[in-house]
Amino acid sequence: MEIVLRVMGRTSEKYLQTGLAEYHKRLKRYVKFSMEEIPDLKGMKNRDAQAQNQMEGEALLKNIQSSDFVVLLDENGKRFKSRAFANQLQKWMNAGPSKIVFLVGGPFGFSPEVYERAQAQVSLSDMTFSHQMIRLFFTEQIYRAYTILRNEPYHHD
Repeated sequence: MEIVLRVMGRTSEKYLQTGLAEYHKRLKRYVKFSMEEIPDLKGMKNRDAQAQNQMEGEALLKNIQSSDFVVLLDENGKRFKSRAFANQLQKWMNAGPSKIVFLVGGPFGFSPEVYERAQAQVSLSDMTFSHQMIRLFFTEQIYRAYTILRNEPYHHD
């Protein structure tokens, strides 16, 4: 099993890079995990939101295989408590894909093509967070899910 977090843009804040590195190191015990940062696309400032979504959507979907299970991190997605998310992650893994790809879009969300390709949508909160912070929060939640699934003492109800 492989889990990929594919995001638009680079993680520029050092404190976020440090946190991501820590959880990436912890996740190595459980799963092959990687974060793929798609470089910012050129000429986006001169484009409207629809054109930006289209270009970003093409970049996000590039190299996704037909066998990959795709989950959008989307404000309108399903909300889970941590234990329920761990159980949902287990169900997705049990379904047999070799790779689960979680996508974080740009500032205007996702293109219709990305929504069509996705099998699920997850919201991390009713609050709005920066696209860079979501990376750390979500990576921590993947780690938390694995510790829950293995009955390890990281998560407390």
